[in-house]
Amino acid sequence: MRAERGMFPVEGRREISMATRGGYSIDSLFVCPELGAGCDFPADKVFEVDARVFEKIACREDSDGLLALVKMRERRLSDIRLTDVPLVIIVERVEKPGNLGAILRTADAAGADAVVTCDPKCDWFNPNVIRSSLGCVFGVQIASCSPEEAFAWLRVNGIRSFAAELEASNNYCSEDFTGASALIVGAEATGLGEFWLRNADRRIRIPMRGAVDSLNVSVSAAVITFEAVRQRTRENDRG
Repeated sequence: MRAERGMFPVEGRREISMATRGGYSIDSLFVCPELGAGCDFPADKVFEVDARVFEKIACREDSDGLLALVKMRERRLSDIRLTDVPLVIIVERVEKPGNLGAILRTADAAGADAVVTCDPKCDWFNPNVIRSSLGCVFGVQIASCSPEEAFAWLRVNGIRSFAAELEASNNYCSEDFTGASALIVGAEATGLGEFWLRNADRRIRIPMRGAVDSLNVSVSAAVITFEAVRQRTRENDRG
């Protein structure tokens, strides 16, 4: 439905503000003065509604009385602008919006260049992705593509790929992430597909000391990403 109409809902002042700062345009804005909301965002159409109506259109229970229909923008690999030493997070077949949102928050906190999804099972503009990312989906560079397209893009840009998987022999802490790096994680249920296991430059693992054999995908992404940040900070301090 979102793709057909070319619009998606964004609820909350913080998230709407981040969307507009990220270059997204508002088609319609629904404002509920009873919840303390005021209209201070540029929108093609503004509708003032009462609390009863707003409750029917809102997704949150703790809404602040603002909901926008935002115009979609196509996000492609070719649109991503990389730094001199890029750090990219690639997620394959992610299913749960909350996990994708958490990974976007990690990317924002770590200053990663981009988050790329390969064959995703949920889209960027799912309301739960927006909510769980705290609006970071609008500030982090994003794109979706096939694993083959992502791999070709990494090669063209000289980015080394690190595939996280359970059977790898290489401890992630022993890897060098100070160069251009792509950290690749897969959904818990299936892990990474054969393409990445066969083609990634390195296969890495997070050692597990307890009874379970894996972490939540968003936690795994955060652990490896901040190891890369730690190494890069140390390298910069030395320089």
